[in-house]
Amino acid sequence: MSTIDIAPLTRFDPPGDRTAPSPAEARGLRRDDVRLLVADGEGLTHARFGDVSDHLDPGDLVVVNASQTVAGEVDGLLTGDGPVSGQVVVHVATDLRDGTWVIELRTAPDASRAVLDAATGQVVTLTGVGEPAALTLLEPYPREESSPTGTGNRLWRAAFAGESGLPALLGRAGRPIAYGYLDRRYPIEAYRTIFGTTPGSAEMPSAARPFTPDVVTRLVSRGIAIAPIVLHTGVSSQEAGEAPQPEWFEVSESTARLVNATKAGGGRIIAVGTTVTRALESAVRGAAGRARVAAAEGWTDRVVTRSAPPQVVDGLITGWHDPAASHLLLVEAVAGPRLTQAAYDAAVAHGYDWHEFGDSALLLPARANVMAA
Repeated sequence: MSTIDIAPLTRFDPPGDRTAPSPAEARGLRRDDVRLLVADGEGLTHARFGDVSDHLDPGDLVVVNASQTVAGEVDGLLTGDGPVSGQVVVHVATDLRDGTWVIELRTAPDASRAVLDAATGQVVTLTGVGEPAALTLLEPYPREESSPTGTGNRLWRAAFAGESGLPALLGRAGRPIAYGYLDRRYPIEAYRTIFGTTPGSAEMPSAARPFTPDVVTRLVSRGIAIAPIVLHTGVSSQEAGEAPQPEWFEVSESTARLVNATKAGGGRIIAVGTTVTRALESAVRGAAGRARVAAAEGWTDRVVTRSAPPQVVDGLITGWHDPAASHLLLVEAVAGPRLTQAAYDAAVAHGYDWHEFGDSALLLPARANVMAA
């Protein structure tokens, strides 16, 4: 993870009271009843997500993230020699696969702000988990003073000690990572998509949340294929100018073949979310104009921006991102700045809902105009 030296061009007012406070089901809707703004070369269309297949073409390929959301939030007590101590909320972001974990400390009780002034060697004793368990802060992640402000550390590499392994403890006593804008707590099932088969995401790959079996049936019936990748998301609370942290991804041989065959046949690759875009573009081999996707897995630090644009992704299904978020850079790189600005202007004007339980966008740029300023 690092800072980004390019800023989104898209400008709009922060979502404020347009943040969805609850899942669609809690509002008396089906998941696929959320609104869908379709932005393409012909203009803007207001629809519902259940009709997404009507806006795609036979021969297109929809690529989804098969990572399943895990419970990644617990309470803790920060102690030891440092400028701050006391109750905190712990967000377990990433299993580094070397016996250590990336964690974020946030203010108790509602996780509304990051704790930036913890210190190496401090210990977070996990509370309410039914067994003695603690995380020791080893070093800032990925480096000292890595907050975009240049002051403080938002993420830490930490060592876990407990009777159970950390995944087992979180599965038994953890809760979904959540922030202060929700009206109440919701169970882990609310944070899982129908495609999630491989546990590992700290936060929901939320672009796929509105998909239902009926939506999938309608896509397949129209000759639109679906293929999976895996990308385990970390915490999504990046500050302005902060790049996504490295994340584990997997693109299978079968998905790579489908992507390449779709491109060769003139179909479009529609990524469901920024996670899918990042995974596919991390598996690209070859120069621009001759790019192909190969089977790949590992850690990716690929950041898709206008200056490092996508090579295989042609369209994007996504939620709505906050001003200056790094995700907006990816959206602009896929859709082009003009189409992105038009979509956000329309979403603000028509009261679309933001964040993980909010409404959706389908961005389908004219290929020749993707990088138009």
